[in-house]
Amino acid sequence: MTEFAFTCTGVRADAYAAGPTLVFRLRITAAGSARVHAIALRCQIRIEPARRGYGPAEAEGLADLFGERSRWGNTLQPVQFAQVSVMVPSFTGETETDLVVPCTYDMDIAATRYFQALAEGEVPLLMLFSGTAFTGDAGFHVEPVPWDREASYRMPVAVWREMVEQHFPGCGWLRLPRDTMDELLAFRSRHALASWEATVRALLDAAAPAEPAAPPGPVRLGAILPRLTERTAP
Repeated sequence: MTEFAFTCTGVRADAYAAGPTLVFRLRITAAGSARVHAIALRCQIRIEPARRGYGPAEAEGLADLFGERSRWGNTLQPVQFAQVSVMVPSFTGETETDLVVPCTYDMDIAATRYFQALAEGEVPLLMLFSGTAFTGDAGFHVEPVPWDREASYRMPVAVWREMVEQHFPGCGWLRLPRDTMDELLAFRSRHALASWEATVRALLDAAAPAEPAAPPGPVRLGAILPRLTERTAP
């Protein structure tokens, strides 16, 4: 069997994609300069949260995923990020290819909530490879890509934020059930609100607790009794 090695050399946000998309650059090496006709490659990407540190604000943002920091020894488990496929064209010895990973800003997805909680630094990723390789100098052989092939990569948090800003500049994204969305739309129409931001703001203002009334100030005698120089009604 051909010995394959995989290395991730970089990542970028795809500025021309229809939705949020990351493009990882992979280097693939076939030992002994073997001739490879093609590889039908599958890649599973996991976040390894235990391989980095977190500040107080980041820990607070991750509480919904991993609980209190005191429990992280048991709860800081890998998080599934993506599973994608790519067809690698013919090469001999070594080649590089792009691994395109569509992403989402849905805050119900664990990976998205993890990325959003990070203020800076890097995201520790583990790429697990499998698939089918077509190799050989005369004709071709069909062989599996061994399941133990993997590569580690530390993706800058700034790349994720750049990708999100390209598609949701200065905004967030919220997924709602259809019936809830219908009720929001009806509320917006009834109150003639110009935007969804104004709709949500109106609901938040209505739900905010009323400010307590200011206590009365000290009573001044002159504010009640007429002055001696003033004329009073008979």
